Amino acid sequence: MRQDFLETKSRKEVEALLAEFAPVSVGTVDFSEACWRVLAQDLVSAEDLPVGSRSSMDGYALSARDSFGASESNPAYLECIRTIEVNRFPDFSLASGECAWIPTGGFLPQGADSVVMVEYTDRLGGGTIEVRQSVAPGENVMAKGEDAAAGQVVLRAGTRLRPQEVGLLAALGIVSVPVYRRPKVAILSTGDELVPVEEKPAPGQIRDVNSYTVAALVEEAGGEAVHCGLVKDDREALTEAVARALEDHDAVVLSGGSSKGTGDVTIEALEAIPGAEILVHGIRLSPGKPTILARIGDKPVLGLPGQAGSAQVVMAVLGQPLMRRLAGDGRAFDESVRSWRRARLARNVGSRQGREDYVRVRLELHKGDLPLAHPVMGKSGLLRTLLQSDGLLRIPEEAEGVREGAEVDIWIL
Repeated sequence: MRQDFLETKSRKEVEALLAEFAPVSVGTVDFSEACWRVLAQDLVSAEDLPVGSRSSMDGYALSARDSFGASESNPAYLECIRTIEVNRFPDFSLASGECAWIPTGGFLPQGADSVVMVEYTDRLGGGTIEVRQSVAPGENVMAKGEDAAAGQVVLRAGTRLRPQEVGLLAALGIVSVPVYRRPKVAILSTGDELVPVEEKPAPGQIRDVNSYTVAALVEEAGGEAVHCGLVKDDREALTEAVARALEDHDAVVLSGGSSKGTGDVTIEALEAIPGAEILVHGIRLSPGKPTILARIGDKPVLGLPGQAGSAQVVMAVLGQPLMRRLAGDGRAFDESVRSWRRARLARNVGSRQGREDYVRVRLELHKGDLPLAHPVMGKSGLLRTLLQSDGLLRIPEEAEGVREGAEVDIWIL
């Protein structure tokens, strides 16, 4: 049963539908290849990290109580009995009144609980050290197990592995990592007017832009984009192309053919595939109202508007979170992980109630003040509006606009 285009859904409703799609299957990769992949199960540390208390500064290892009250005018005096090597665990202990030279990364000996920085000391004759600053227990020390304790869960399933997480894996010697594989996403562009980018368009034709921008956004979100070519505005041809793409891909993203024009056949083509369910045909979103979401088997088909600007905005708002969801990201729809910047709006921006507007803006930096957000106005088919933009201003459905001078949050793209 076709869903009427007028029965539009809100962004939140569409996000809830996107969240119903399960992540793809799991595989194991070497940790050196795990960056930006999503962890498929909790990882537990088999050891303490660090394995013992280590110094974070060059200086002297000592008991903090031996520096109590030390200052420039009232220094403490300790005897330096040994020099600690960075690659050896100390085989001695410190008694009261004793200290040992320690480099950054060196392990503390028994009897020491802190390190005084070398800048606050002087070496006097006979091994005596003048200490001109008191330290607290644990100061300038990386405690045993402070990064990870043996038996502790150090990374949770659903974590997207950044370079810093890869560093932790290396430090713990975890070389084999269970991750979700990258979702394989078929990219299709529809329209009689489209020609490959290497061809010169004839009058009435345009080069295929969306396939490449959409593919880049899929890759950025952790997917593996596969170009599956151009399809004419022909229902049978599109039905065959989508069905074929679904055979060996995890999702299909197509652009064009989603509005109510007489030549648009996407809905009819999708409905002709056995088991297809049209979940969404129309979102209260600007740009991007004619977006389509279908479920065929357990796989999503996302139909984007054909206009280049609209397609890119919808991909940023909904398509990329879907890719991250399929890739196993536990925070795929969490807006707090996006890059936001506070700014001041440079001019009034109107909005129609009942839809969520995404206004492209250019930021003008001002030293000592919030940047000015200048709306970049233009038709949704123009690439210029995105090329000149630094981010998006979201105006909620219930708002009629935002006044000049208002403080706003800009989603940096």
